[in-house]
Amino acid sequence: MSEPVLTEDQRDALQEVANLAMGQAATRLARLLDSFIELSVPRVRVVAVSEAAQALREMTGIQDPVSAVRQGFRSDIKGEALVICRSDSVEDLCALVSDPYSRSAYESVSQKELMFDVANVLTGACVSCILDQLGRTPVFSAPGLLGDALTLDEVFQPGVLQWEVALLVEVNFTLEDQSFRAHLVMLMAEESIRHMNDALDALLSSL
Repeated sequence: MSEPVLTEDQRDALQEVANLAMGQAATRLARLLDSFIELSVPRVRVVAVSEAAQALREMTGIQDPVSAVRQGFRSDIKGEALVICRSDSVEDLCALVSDPYSRSAYESVSQKELMFDVANVLTGACVSCILDQLGRTPVFSAPGLLGDALTLDEVFQPGVLQWEVALLVEVNFTLEDQSFRAHLVMLMAEESIRHMNDALDALLSSL
């Protein structure tokens, strides 16, 4: 990659589009969890997929085991959306919103269900809003749990994603006064990055 994949104007436009999408997602997440949601500034990087784990580690500071849900989306811009949370923070969140009997079978099931609920809200709102602003309507695959005690290297293990280069868009959502933080990561392959370039240019020219 000798040439930048996104120009500075395109990167700024994508960050602004992502920022608007985050607002919608945060509103929905606040309703789900009945808590005020704090937002980060969206971060955009072009990475080699083999370096995605390290790039995300640098961006988020995550060192602990994580729970991760993946969901594919497609239009002419297609990719994977990953929702990643520290595993112990999912347990903390579950204690806030569900059954108080920790370690019970019900608690174990509800943690998984809650993770899917959070992932559905963030992926649906963020990805749909981003692509809608670019004139696209995505189709989503069913979400799948990658695991509940993974390292970031296991989340991005070789062979899972069949791309060499990806556009990584990272945003995170934090519950006020709580340890829970969810990271939404969008990964898009080379062909989709070219379509993203065209969509961002069209958006910029319409302003």
